[in-house]
Amino acid sequence: MVVLRVFVPFAFAYFLSYLFRTVNAVIAPDLVRDVGLDAALLGLLTSTYFLTFAAFQLPLGICLDRFGPRRTESSLLLIAAAGAVVFAVSSSAPGLILGRALIGLGVSACLMGAFKAYVLWFPGIRLPTINGIHLAVGSVGAMTATAPVEAVLHLTDWRGVFLGLAALTGAAAVLLFVVVPEREGDTTRDTLKEQLKGTLAVVSHPFFLRIAPLTFTAQGTFLAYQTLWAGPWLRDVAGFDRTGAANMLLLIAGAMLVGFIVLGWTAERLEKMGLNPIIVPTVGMSLFIFIQAGLVLQWTAISVPLWLIFGFFGTTGIIFYPVLTRAFPSTLSGRVVTAINLLVFVGAFVFQWGVGEVIDLWPPTEDGYAPAAYRVAFGVLLALEVLSLGWFFAVRRWLPVTR
Repeated sequence: MVVLRVFVPFAFAYFLSYLFRTVNAVIAPDLVRDVGLDAALLGLLTSTYFLTFAAFQLPLGICLDRFGPRRTESSLLLIAAAGAVVFAVSSSAPGLILGRALIGLGVSACLMGAFKAYVLWFPGIRLPTINGIHLAVGSVGAMTATAPVEAVLHLTDWRGVFLGLAALTGAAAVLLFVVVPEREGDTTRDTLKEQLKGTLAVVSHPFFLRIAPLTFTAQGTFLAYQTLWAGPWLRDVAGFDRTGAANMLLLIAGAMLVGFIVLGWTAERLEKMGLNPIIVPTVGMSLFIFIQAGLVLQWTAISVPLWLIFGFFGTTGIIFYPVLTRAFPSTLSGRVVTAINLLVFVGAFVFQWGVGEVIDLWPPTEDGYAPAAYRVAFGVLLALEVLSLGWFFAVRRWLPVTR
């Protein structure tokens, strides 16, 4: 019963949020053709989702702890539905940016609201697995945004796709509000001052400070590539055609799905064996960063396994979230996950837009963007990730894992 009334509504909303997040990687050529976007503007347009998503994370944490995940997320999803309509009817870059911004704001609770609800409804030791399955549903959304959307584009255009998404998002809002039950502990009566004090306690905690740079750079890079720049890289560097790139994006999303489930289950098993579950994201993030060297060096002969490994291990950073919540009282759980998520989505916005700006420093080729531009842009992000990973390991002696 808990699965049906709690997990399913939140998981469906997250499915839609990830579909929104990823769909521009497939429709990018249509947007460029119909609206006349260059690489920088395409990056800005797509990353605006991350900007508004990130901007609302700290207020979202307060809303989740004060009003509960059910009411908070269902209300925000109505904004996402409106944003999808604005995006569908716009014929200029400003209108598309506004629509994308509203979508980002509206789906900003689809992961954190679920994490807050699961803290309330499921035992702590089950959280890595429950969260992993939830994230796997998001991967299904990412998979739907690839080859299936490409197939739908033969029946309608990108505007029709977004009108359909608007209707589904409105339905998800109603489902959450009507089906999900309230639970004791769902809300807090702390004053706004007390809630802000709790947020400050979260972001100044030693464990948070140790994890923050790595999640900012690695997860921000993961989202920047997976939701936009993986598609153009496959076209311009690896030589995939449009259908081939869409199919490859589908495989990457499939690797994400497997990663979320397998790595979440592994973290739970390690804890049952008496080991610290932080081992999983630590090893996974290290491998994720290492594999990106092949993308920077443009080893196109093995581009398929490179991107599959990228998708699989790129999911490990999210395991830091339930590990981090265990260091704080459940009354702070909403602010814990939204504080770290703020950094991730700020990173995604900056990196996704920044890659487009770097690419525009090179003249475009006849069919796309210059491969050398990708090498430099991806190389800069890899260097930042290596530095953040060094911080994570270097400060462990004076920034403890738990309280």
